[in-house]
Amino acid sequence: MAAAAFAASVIVDPALAQSPIIIKFSHVVAANTPKGTAADKFKELAEKYTGGKVKVEVYPNSTLYKDKEELEALQLGAVQMLAPSNSKFGPIGVREFEVFDLPYVLPDLATVRKVTDGPLGAKLLKLLEPKGMTGLAYWDNGFKQMTANKKLIAPADYKGLKFRIQSSKVIESQFRALGAIPQVMAFSEVYQALQTGVVDGQENTWSNIYTQKMNEVQKYATVTNHGYIGYVVVVNKKFWDGLPPDIRGELSKAMKEATELGNGQSAKENDDALAEIRKAGKTEIITLTPEQDAAMRKAMEPVYKDVASRVGQSLIDAFIKETGGTGH
Repeated sequence: MAAAAFAASVIVDPALAQSPIIIKFSHVVAANTPKGTAADKFKELAEKYTGGKVKVEVYPNSTLYKDKEELEALQLGAVQMLAPSNSKFGPIGVREFEVFDLPYVLPDLATVRKVTDGPLGAKLLKLLEPKGMTGLAYWDNGFKQMTANKKLIAPADYKGLKFRIQSSKVIESQFRALGAIPQVMAFSEVYQALQTGVVDGQENTWSNIYTQKMNEVQKYATVTNHGYIGYVVVVNKKFWDGLPPDIRGELSKAMKEATELGNGQSAKENDDALAEIRKAGKTEIITLTPEQDAAMRKAMEPVYKDVASRVGQSLIDAFIKETGGTGH
């Protein structure tokens, strides 16, 4: 009996119960964006599937780190999980991800899925491992539009304008091809820079434009869908590899479901954001004619040549083969 009582006490002894595994998940956008929604869903499912053995702390809107600092924080183990945009991996030496930034390379979300869910997507994730991170999923934000305080219709309209960009040689090359002046700036600083005239314009998805209130400080927005913004959910490799296999399995399942939900949401949230921007009436929305669209595509052609030396022509070719078009 004493032995049985002892065994029972061992089972319920709280001192022996493991404290939860904490995952700090930092991101730079608002909670009510496709990324924010997916991150919150991952938290809910991860905690549910692991029976509380894992606790996920989500830090939206650059509350922990700005987009430039967060990858370093992940590599150092200060945070365990991030969802940086594809562009962010170029500056840390994984230039191949910059292929996602090529103008007009991804025509629609179905094509995006074909790339991210296929062998090409898997191959790209593998390249992150030597940098101390494991790629878990691809999340959509959507397609980028151009905004400024000047009507942007023809390539010549961009000449001399200062555009905020995220750190990406491809996006830099894109704006230079248009004769604009690209300026790298943290996402959290864009609204103020537009408001004070430090920059004249920027490119983003409708949901980012709306949730960051950029439409309140930009007179014009042109529907260009010229580029895609997507994210890669990455986890610190050492942390991930050190998790018990059953916990890792539950977290992978939670990530898969959160990804499906977030990616399903993204197109809807961009549509809703565009409707709200129209309703607010502070920004005139410009739609290009097929001829104007063709002129923009033509102006961006030199970017492909420029980028080939960075990411490799063979990767660009593989991408274009997968997307079923020339992209431009």
